Formats: sequence, structure tokens, C-alpha cells
Amino acid sequence: MADAMAIYHFSAKVISRANGSSAVASAAYRSASELHDERLGRNHDFSNKAGVIHSEVLLPESAPDRLNDRTTLWNEVEAAEKRKDAQLAREVEFSIPREMNDRQGVQLARDFVQKQFVTRGMVADLNVHWTRRTMGARSRTRM
Repeated sequence: MADAMAIYHFSAKVISRANGSSAVASAAYRSASELHDERLGRNHDFSNKAGVIHSEVLLPESAPDRLNDRTTLWNEVEAAEKRKDAQLAREVEFSIPREMNDRQGVQLARDFVQKQFVTRGMVADLNVHWTRRTMGARSRTRM
């Protein structure tokens, strides 16, 4: 049997109000949690979503501690952007080599996001989705 080759996957997209997106709803879905959306006056509940094995907010040194709370973070993003075509966040999705276990995958994702985004002054909402049936685990990070 031949050795398996790692499959590379990296994509980036904009979370925009112009496409009808809500930063709070997107964050709830990516993190498999329930978040209250103050702008829309409703809860987005994705707490039954399977496969999210790790979720955390990473802050640069200059960011206020209150942004560690995902609901506060994304509601403040929504409140700061007034335009109907506002770009609310960027989503970066990348695969984690299937040769890694979940602990190693989370550490790889955390290290990458910390080095490439957080040290450059960006807040990151890191969520690791772990499914082995397609291309391995993926990390979805929103900034």
C-alpha cells in the first residue's frame, strides 16, 4: 500500500453584510455555540453542530480583555459597521495534515494563527473542525 500524501487546502473569504451575512451568526456557526445578535435581536444557536473540537479567541496585546468573549467581540464588530455592504470579517480556512492527532492539529492551528495574524495586531476567532472523512481536519479562523 502506498503512503498517503497530505492534501493541501487553504481558502479565504470575506464575511459581508452585502451577502446577507451576520458576523454573530457566522461566529456561532463556526464555533458550534449559541450567541445573541444584538443588531438582529435574536439568538443564533448552532450548539448541536458536531465536529468542532476546539474554539478560542486570540487577542493581540493591545486589545481589551472584554473581546475574549465571543458574543461581545462580534456584536461590537456589528455595531461598529454601519453600512449595508460592510465587510465584517475575513475567514481563513486551512487543512491540518491527517497524520496529526487532534492535540497536534490544534497546536499547529494556534501557532499559525498567532504568528500570521495576532502578532500583526488582529483579533482571531479560532475554531478547529475535526472530520477525517474528506481531507482531514480544518481550522476556520475569522479576523
